[in-house]
Amino acid sequence: MADRKTANIDMKQYGMVIALIAIFLIFFVATGGKNASPTNINNLVMQNGYVVILAVGMLLCVLTGNVDLGVGSYVALCGATSAILVCDMGMPVPVAFLGAIVVGTLIGAFVGFFISKLFIPPFVVTLATMLMGRGLTYTLLKAQTKGPTPAAFNAIGVGFLPTIKVPFGKGTIDMVTVVVAIIATVLIILAEVKSYKTKQRYNFAVNPFWQIVLKEVIILGIMWFFLIKLAQRNGIPNVLVLMVALIAIYHFITSKTVPGRQIYALGGNEKAARLSGINTRNVFFWVYLNMGFLSAVAGIVLSARNGSATPKAGDGFELDAIASCYIGGAAAAGGVGTIIGAVVGALVMGILNNGMSLIGWSTDIQKVVKGAVLLGAVTLDVLSKRKKA
Repeated sequence: MADRKTANIDMKQYGMVIALIAIFLIFFVATGGKNASPTNINNLVMQNGYVVILAVGMLLCVLTGNVDLGVGSYVALCGATSAILVCDMGMPVPVAFLGAIVVGTLIGAFVGFFISKLFIPPFVVTLATMLMGRGLTYTLLKAQTKGPTPAAFNAIGVGFLPTIKVPFGKGTIDMVTVVVAIIATVLIILAEVKSYKTKQRYNFAVNPFWQIVLKEVIILGIMWFFLIKLAQRNGIPNVLVLMVALIAIYHFITSKTVPGRQIYALGGNEKAARLSGINTRNVFFWVYLNMGFLSAVAGIVLSARNGSATPKAGDGFELDAIASCYIGGAAAAGGVGTIIGAVVGALVMGILNNGMSLIGWSTDIQKVVKGAVLLGAVTLDVLSKRKKA
């Protein structure tokens, strides 16, 4: 019988989860526990939904060794499109959403065409579309806010799943959220067991049992903490359902499908990927088309949360999305990174923004801190690669 191979948990992979917990605890002490209140946890989820959505799309760009500088403008333009359709033209809400998605997808196709067919550097193309998108948004909205949008429109940004409230302590708790937490716990444990057995079957290296248990306890502990806090308020936000669905879909695409492997191969070595038969130009096209699509989704969520569309919507979102990917472990040179890592990075950015706002730091200082965190994350990545080399 072959000896069982063992491996230790990659601390780089889980380092940001530990950092996420540490940052949250620091602000817990600094704010006297305000950041852990049910109301604040609810706000944290809803305020950062669009950042998580953009980070998921941006990761694919980062995996190719590039970024998309225009996503903030795309968010504003798509949000403006949906608001105009529903407010000025009286279109049904689904039609308004579809219109925004069509606009976002066309923007992505436009960017992808110049990058994949005309070989224009992504930095130049997305810088140009950032300016063009913002200008078109101001033109469409005539430099004014468009709203208020109807309740059915806003539901995706501020609505919640149906709840079943029961007494709990001095308040109430939503049993729907509790049931969701139980189901999620079972699924996570079953997935881990399946992964462990598969590795054993093919004699792959497996982590020691205590490490697996510790990892699951931390993951489930974070999940239960957030869901119980949400259950104590209004239950599960609609935007959280959307986020989880997108994360699951893109995690599957990047880790289990041929197109996902092609993106990693392109980012690892474009020439080698091309020589192995991968149509790298098509990969670039679909990556940026997808970024346009997800920007439209984020634009809808943002407009729904605000109840209106504004010309300055999405300002600086591209920086948060890019930072989320790098903080979550993506390599600056491309080819390395995960959807889950990008989501963790987005949560780190969200908790930083939220915590600094709660303790009263100005937006100027917040930008300094976020810039320092981004620089630190990329520096650690580069230095770790130099040591391995």
